[in-house]
Amino acid sequence: MSELQYQLDMYRLVCETSCDAFLFYSFEEDEVRTLGKWNEFFPFEIKTIEDLPVLYDNMADFYVEKVRNLVYLEKRKLPNGFCEALNRNKKNWYSINVTVEYDENDKPKNKLICISDITKFKRQNEELAYLAYYDPLTGLYNRNYFVRLLGEFIRNAQDDDKIVSVMIVDIDDFRKVNDGMGMVAGDELVQQLGSVLKELSNANVIVGHVNSDIYSIAIYEPKNDFTVDSIYQRIQTRLRRPFYLSNGAEINVTVSVGVASYPEASKDAVELINCAEIVMFRGKSLGKNLIQYFDTPILDDFLNNVQMDNKLREAVSNNHFTLQYQPQFYADTQKLRGVEALIRWEDAGENTTISPTVFIPLAEKNGTIISIGNWVMDESIRQCAEWHKKYQNPIIMSINVSAIQYMKIDFVENLIAVIEKYGVDPKYIELEVTESVLIADFDSVATKLKALKEYGVRISLDDFGTGYSSLAYLKKLPIDTLKIDKSFIDTVLYDHATQVITESIINMVKTMGFEAVAEGVEHELQYKYLNEIGCDVIQGFYFARPKNVEEIEKLLS
Repeated sequence: MSELQYQLDMYRLVCETSCDAFLFYSFEEDEVRTLGKWNEFFPFEIKTIEDLPVLYDNMADFYVEKVRNLVYLEKRKLPNGFCEALNRNKKNWYSINVTVEYDENDKPKNKLICISDITKFKRQNEELAYLAYYDPLTGLYNRNYFVRLLGEFIRNAQDDDKIVSVMIVDIDDFRKVNDGMGMVAGDELVQQLGSVLKELSNANVIVGHVNSDIYSIAIYEPKNDFTVDSIYQRIQTRLRRPFYLSNGAEINVTVSVGVASYPEASKDAVELINCAEIVMFRGKSLGKNLIQYFDTPILDDFLNNVQMDNKLREAVSNNHFTLQYQPQFYADTQKLRGVEALIRWEDAGENTTISPTVFIPLAEKNGTIISIGNWVMDESIRQCAEWHKKYQNPIIMSINVSAIQYMKIDFVENLIAVIEKYGVDPKYIELEVTESVLIADFDSVATKLKALKEYGVRISLDDFGTGYSSLAYLKKLPIDTLKIDKSFIDTVLYDHATQVITESIINMVKTMGFEAVAEGVEHELQYKYLNEIGCDVIQGFYFARPKNVEEIEKLLS
């Protein structure tokens, strides 16, 4: 085989195994050849120069002239070049590279046109560009691009002395849709409401999808039909009609809206959105389906909550909590029955004690309640064990447990582990259960309480008389003790209806074999009356306020 034939075979194999199409032109021979994937790329042949217009015409109109100038073979002096082109049916993108070989006299000798299919690459770039600016679920601007456009609104407003208003729109009770109908239904609802809001868009109104069920609207120079109020009314008008999902479901929703404006609330795009979000969540806390406008007190309240949240997390990490114990006395003998463990937060920075009514709801929201509750259980049971050994006086330790803690799968195992760790007889540990705990998941809580009851732990139903279904709990729960709420004790001496209810409760408790505890007894006459009608245990300021360890030990000794 000659060297020339060898090279020709090699070049042919290279072209045939390539993913590209080639058009080769020899100026000396005035000959055109197509190689590689040409027949897969194009439904036509090019055998002579006269056939080249077929290639141009295969391109979309915008690219015809670019391709012609690049591959124009009649030109005698043509540099190497490159261009991208979209074919006429707008389905395929091509990258066209041209290489020209010149002889020693600087005359074109050969020309190679390499055509690559870059459709996949182009589509990926288009998708990436889309994702950079748009939310794939709703087609609205995503949060990042919305912030960018809002920043441009604000810069223009600074130059023109205009106002920019931001509305944050959140679907109320959206979690119920996801939980009850599934995430697909939830996504479809988000898409449909997104389409409604998208119709508001114009040169001075931009709409974005922040996340999940939250949308953002920015209005440059609100006026006429595009003020905050007019847009809110348009949204409300649409929400009076239901949304129809593809599964046939019909769903009605409401929204909570927060509004903040430049320059009143902030001069920064991100801060402006945050301000609108803050007042939106404030509207939710006031009952939902409301529009709430930014003002300074709302922001101050939010910042105080954030500060309190951070301080609480720090307190949990550094164990800045103490326990106080409020004594409980038998009404007839005035002998100490036991104590109720009450947590206190010692704020070293402010040198104050923060009430659990302030920080427990916050702890339940931010998740620190589990750590706090575990510490209370461990510390109170440890202290109970120490007093039993030190004073040989087996008093009862009553412990309050959060509804969230009861929901933990391993709650029963953890409590039993702590009791056994300190060697306390479980009959001296009493768990106090409130109706909020039972409402959360009655069956699950009841099962756990029954397991603890079988182990020997006492169960107390707290705040009895304040819940709408407390009577139903009496026959379904393994109760040992029933605590009459302080609201009854406050009026029991002068309100006949309260007296009838209180006496009925105590009679019922005795009949069912429970123990009755009266909370919030503050006066001697209250104590005497309760003792006369047969109340078993008294708890309140009349006998003793909550005490620290040393003060309880004085009682025990």
